[in-house]
Amino acid sequence: MTTARPTPPSPTPTPPLAPALTPSPAPRPAAFGRALCAMVTPFTGTGALDLDGARLLADRLVSAGCDGLVLSGTTGESPTTSDTEKAELVAAVREAVGDRASIVAGVGTADTRHTLELARAAEKAGADGVLVVSPYYSRPPQEALEAHFREVADASGLPVMLYDIPGRTGTRIEPDTMLRLAEHPRIVAVKDCSYDFLGAQKVLSRTELAYYAGCEEHHLALYAVGGAGYVSTVANVVPDRLRSVLDAFDAGETSQAARLQQQAMELVESMMASGLPGTVTAKGLLGDLGLPAGPVRAPLRPADRRTIDGLRAAYERLVTHPAA
Repeated sequence: MTTARPTPPSPTPTPPLAPALTPSPAPRPAAFGRALCAMVTPFTGTGALDLDGARLLADRLVSAGCDGLVLSGTTGESPTTSDTEKAELVAAVREAVGDRASIVAGVGTADTRHTLELARAAEKAGADGVLVVSPYYSRPPQEALEAHFREVADASGLPVMLYDIPGRTGTRIEPDTMLRLAEHPRIVAVKDCSYDFLGAQKVLSRTELAYYAGCEEHHLALYAVGGAGYVSTVANVVPDRLRSVLDAFDAGETSQAARLQQQAMELVESMMASGLPGTVTAKGLLGDLGLPAGPVRAPLRPADRRTIDGLRAAYERLVTHPAA
């Protein structure tokens, strides 16, 4: 008699392998584009506003890959330009770039009433948005700070980019304050110079705010966790090289993006960590390259020849280094 063999148990189904991931970054907020330059404000040799120079520089920056230009920020010497000059600058740059790039006008001051006036003037002059820094020196508490930003957002029809740079203003825009401000329909973006990567990610994960790195060394890091891009001073001189970092990341070439970011660090350090303001180093290098810049206004002082030579050497090493 033949004994039937027991039927072996069916093997546990092997779960299918996860499909190979094709690099395809999720859409991210880009209220004003990805690659934004904090543009210097060109002056003539006598220190007057150089509108022709501003048009030439703006056209060069946009042609080299800038999606947007931030005017009259710290790099644009906003503390020493008049209200009239700020409006004239917006109008001239608008004329030069047309609809090829967004224009964000810096309107932040230590006075809420003055900031409201500048926001309305920027809208009239043709800006696409306003950059609003925390009121400096008076160091308002968070409740007052929130009220200030809401008043500015209500003052015009322009979208608002908050500027969080406590190292200059003395006041942090706390993450919880950001979360509340994100509820306002015209507060759409942040320029982050807080050096609080955890706080930035907290706000990123809970809001639709477009987060822009305002610190040059954070461009790729913030972008990799969902940031919208950057607002860069160094872009005044190498707009194409900085944009290439984002382009490589978006193409899924993350190692290449890291290499390109690292290649730029010598110039970044020379311009932003030399002990001189970025305005001074950017204008010194632009002038040495024969590009519109002109002098800085007091209390700033121009870079000396030795500093400019060092900047030029770092620049030459970067631009002659293969980007691929």
